[in-house]
Amino acid sequence: MRQIPRREAGGPHQARFVKRRLFPKLLLFVTGLLLALLLAEAGLRVSGFSHFNPYIVDRELGYSLRPNAAGWWRKEGATYVRINSQGLRDREHTFAKPPDTIRIAVLGDSFAEAFQVPMEKTFWTVMEQRVQDRTRPLKVEVLNFGVSGYSTARELIMLRQRVWQYSPDIVLLLVTPRNDIRDNSRVLDPFANSGLPYFVCREGSLTLDDSSLQARNRSFYFRLQQSFVGRSINWLRDHVRLVGLIDSAREAYQFREQPIDRKQSSPGEPGLDDEVFSAPANSDWEEAWRVTEGLIVQMRSEVNAKAAKFLVVTGSTGIQVSPDASLRTEYMKQLGVDTLFYPDVRIKALGEHEGFEVLSLAPPLLDYASRNQVFLHGSGETKGTGHWNETGHHVVGELIAEKVCGLIGH
Repeated sequence: MRQIPRREAGGPHQARFVKRRLFPKLLLFVTGLLLALLLAEAGLRVSGFSHFNPYIVDRELGYSLRPNAAGWWRKEGATYVRINSQGLRDREHTFAKPPDTIRIAVLGDSFAEAFQVPMEKTFWTVMEQRVQDRTRPLKVEVLNFGVSGYSTARELIMLRQRVWQYSPDIVLLLVTPRNDIRDNSRVLDPFANSGLPYFVCREGSLTLDDSSLQARNRSFYFRLQQSFVGRSINWLRDHVRLVGLIDSAREAYQFREQPIDRKQSSPGEPGLDDEVFSAPANSDWEEAWRVTEGLIVQMRSEVNAKAAKFLVVTGSTGIQVSPDASLRTEYMKQLGVDTLFYPDVRIKALGEHEGFEVLSLAPPLLDYASRNQVFLHGSGETKGTGHWNETGHHVVGELIAEKVCGLIGH
């Protein structure tokens, strides 16, 4: 009797059998996963969730605003924000200055970026309108270079790399003393490990230290962000709510992981330092002030060399301009100081010594808030803390406009 040979285990027939069994299961799994993702995406859209991250890595500044980004900013209110094609939170501008035009360039951090209010309500728009009213038939054009988290160091780099191509007649530097002094120090800045440029004092002069930035620029992460893959991720982040949710969770984790080793007794205002309200108590703060003052003077010199005018404006924080006198008094008692204007007075004195104009906003803002019993910072549940609200921006715009008109003789 003829014997039928057995097929070897694992032969081609067995492999095809396994594939026929696994393929439907795999297809069912993938279909279920896609359905779950679609349902999650639909749920996020129905719930109104959106995430707006307009920042990209930047070879010179660490990070900057992403050209043409747009979306809802939902911190301290809800504002629809658009970034123009040149990476500014502003309308479009030509590089060439139009004839018979006074151009004012604004450098600053989140107070100038002003995502918390519509663009037409920002202080630089109000300022433009008020100065325009007093300088006709000349045209006034304000360009906003503000980016959240920027230090004076990065604002000087921004001036050198991107501002001069617009040929401004006036450069306005908005200083936020409550965190700008700290942010100019690699030792004090809690984000110093993020690959940012700094200046240091060496032999009596300022020297750029971008070693951390250059190391970041050589990293795989930076190259990935600059590639087609990175641009695709940015697109997905803008258009797919699930990707936005993941990015939002990543941001929250990174913020939580930042070291906070200094006293911050101002409720609801993380990232701000109390030490700035008194004379430097240690060598780190002395150096931070030395670098900051050196950067401002250096900016003054470079602006003068371009035959433009230079104006420093010192901003405010909520506690400085709170209409509640008892709250301010208690806060000063906690800090052991008799004024909350130490940084304003110090920068004003620097301007008088070095020959540039300084407008200190905190004192007149406090006067306005006290007389009208209104908050100029925050909105909704954050009234009194956070960034300037619409009223704050309006008053600030009016104050700066008056100063600018004096600079140009109108």
